[in-house]
Amino acid sequence: MPALHEAEPIDDLLAGIAACRACSHVLPLGPRPVLQISPTARILVASQAPGTKVHHSGVPFADASGDRLREWMGVAREEFYDASRVAIVPMGLCYPGRKGGGDAPPRPECAPLWRARIMAQLRQLRLTLLIGSYAQVERLGRGAMTERVRAFRDHLPEVLPLPHPSWRSQVWMKRNPWFEAEVLPALRSAVREALA
Repeated sequence: MPALHEAEPIDDLLAGIAACRACSHVLPLGPRPVLQISPTARILVASQAPGTKVHHSGVPFADASGDRLREWMGVAREEFYDASRVAIVPMGLCYPGRKGGGDAPPRPECAPLWRARIMAQLRQLRLTLLIGSYAQVERLGRGAMTERVRAFRDHLPEVLPLPHPSWRSQVWMKRNPWFEAEVLPALRSAVREALA
């Protein structure tokens, strides 16, 4: 593995990720890493792990959660899927399966294998969106997701913590009306500034 400050050729990295089988014995649908990166990306969407729809399509956030996230960000699909501007890197690159009433946590093997090598490619980032608690813990350490999102100003302009945009976020937003009133306008402004 290259030193953290050195970026290996991006094609080599992507080929290595595509060939990864580290978790194949525990992935219910098999390995299919899903991410979007480019050395010129200005925004990083740091998320949890692909769901089943994303696993089948191979396109990150190609589901209802992605529609909601793009609405929150105030970006069109074309902007969101422009890898030269927006990187999308989940903590676990493959669909981890189900646990309880939702998706299982990202596989713990994934981030240590790939995260630093991926981040070495992303040297022009201006804004990182920490989507959900797994991405927030990785970047900010332990803490309550709601309190982190409420204190979003403490992390700007480089980082903005957000809840996961799943259907469950609708209920969460009703209980936390400050999110729509305060966080979403700041998010849209930060996104526009990062992409400018």
